[in-house]
Amino acid sequence: MATDTSSGRSSAATAAEKTEKPPPLPLHQIEGNGGVFSTLSAYLVNPPRNGEAVGRPSVGFGYIGLGYGRDLMALTVTETPWKRLELGFGYDYLNLGDLPTDIAAGGGPQIGENLALYNANARLQILQENGFGQKWLPALTAGIHYKYNDGISRINDQLGGGLDAMGLSQNDGLDFTLYASKMLTFLPRPVLVNVGGRATKSAELGLLGFTDSYSFVFEASVVVLITDRFMLAGEYKMQPAGFASTPLLGEPDDWWTIDVGYVINSHMTVAAGYGHFGTVANHEANSVWGVTVKYEF
Repeated sequence: MATDTSSGRSSAATAAEKTEKPPPLPLHQIEGNGGVFSTLSAYLVNPPRNGEAVGRPSVGFGYIGLGYGRDLMALTVTETPWKRLELGFGYDYLNLGDLPTDIAAGGGPQIGENLALYNANARLQILQENGFGQKWLPALTAGIHYKYNDGISRINDQLGGGLDAMGLSQNDGLDFTLYASKMLTFLPRPVLVNVGGRATKSAELGLLGFTDSYSFVFEASVVVLITDRFMLAGEYKMQPAGFASTPLLGEPDDWWTIDVGYVINSHMTVAAGYGHFGTVANHEANSVWGVTVKYEF
């Protein structure tokens, strides 16, 4: 009996194509969501591949040198158990640099030298890109983000309630996000556009605490896939201004970054960014650099 080996090879190749891992995009945003560097994307991280019951986890690390001894480090992890649900966690550690010294030099008390922010995120993709046979339809993802600052209450007590007087009276808060993303393929190279809004009580992501009332801010990014492995991105992140500034804790400015990313292989991406963050605590943080690394299992 003759055997149709070509048919067998074709079936095997088709199965291999279905289970082949896609590029490890999007990146990990520093609060533990799928995104770029400081902004999000409606795309979810490492969803289940064809034939898998659940997705696989992804881990990441980020570092930003803010100057004057200030460093921001991020440890992130995401898990997308189903194609439309992403769960994420981010640990952000901020070294306050010379802020404690400046406060003491001005006659104030000695305060702690660092802060830790914990982010627990859940994001649901409401619409899939090109869904319902509509090529113009973007992906649309809504998120809820619980943030807890471990250390801000202690510093507030050390300052005799000084942060309360500024309007930063809370050590935790909930952010709500809604993002739309669309890959534009009619240009010489693919361009991903991410546009979103956020309802937040956070000051500087929550690293400086939380206010009593919500602000509604705009966020966006554009990612150009210059090659299949090399990306160039620009981000804009509006910052709420819901608290009173002081000489040592200035009012936050909007953030923008320029980022480059590279896909090392089907599991790992690295990115570097140039950032303009305006006033962060007692100094400006402009012309600063950061790096992120993400690994998908």
